[in-house]
Amino acid sequence: MTHDHDPVIERYSGLARLAQAGGTPLDAEPDPAQACFGAAAYTTADQRDAIPEAALRASLGCGNPLAVADLQPGETVLDLGSGGGLDVLLSARRVGPTGTVYGLDASQDMLELARANAAQAGTGNAHFLHGHIEHIPLSDATVDVVISNCVINLSADKPRVLTEIFRVLRPGGRLGISDVIAEDGLDPDQRAAAEQRVGCARGTLTTDQYRHLLIRTGFTDVTITIISDAGSGLHSAIVQAIRP
Repeated sequence: MTHDHDPVIERYSGLARLAQAGGTPLDAEPDPAQACFGAAAYTTADQRDAIPEAALRASLGCGNPLAVADLQPGETVLDLGSGGGLDVLLSARRVGPTGTVYGLDASQDMLELARANAAQAGTGNAHFLHGHIEHIPLSDATVDVVISNCVINLSADKPRVLTEIFRVLRPGGRLGISDVIAEDGLDPDQRAAAEQRVGCARGTLTTDQYRHLLIRTGFTDVTITIISDAGSGLHSAIVQAIRP
């Protein structure tokens, strides 16, 4: 996500406007049963009651990064591609009033929606930033945990994204994200067709490619766990790593 007229940004901006208008973005997706399946899969009933409906409607994730992030009170969290703010609001509840959660998104429409959702939820420790995940607008070593839900796969420069994550994490900080990965053996045409079908992937990495890139960036304790089949050789996965 590097240009204001990037089709990915334009697409998600349109989905944000749809959510603001009371629509459900997944209803407009070509195949909502696939990888980007929204919030219902991991929000509990009490969480759904505490989160504005528009944040739930605008959730377009492929998994549950909060299930592995092990957020603790007082921590500083960064959500890359925060969308309507669902994971930010849930994280803000976990880190409590002594913690801080930043949501970064390239879509002004998504940011507007997220800020409205945070205000409606009365969440005072959530802050939403406009920018690109390849150029995170935070200082070095200021974040304890980076989360993301089906976003890094959308970047055309994944090495840059991981370098930026490494930069903003404090030593001992951790990465816990959901993302889409590709099976080995898909040729470029097969991969492109699968990405177009699920609608939330671009230049998808294989497990080995993802692991190699994380290690090359400097991360340790890398684990990649497949959690569901997105079809046509793509999978949702949890990716975890530590900045030493």
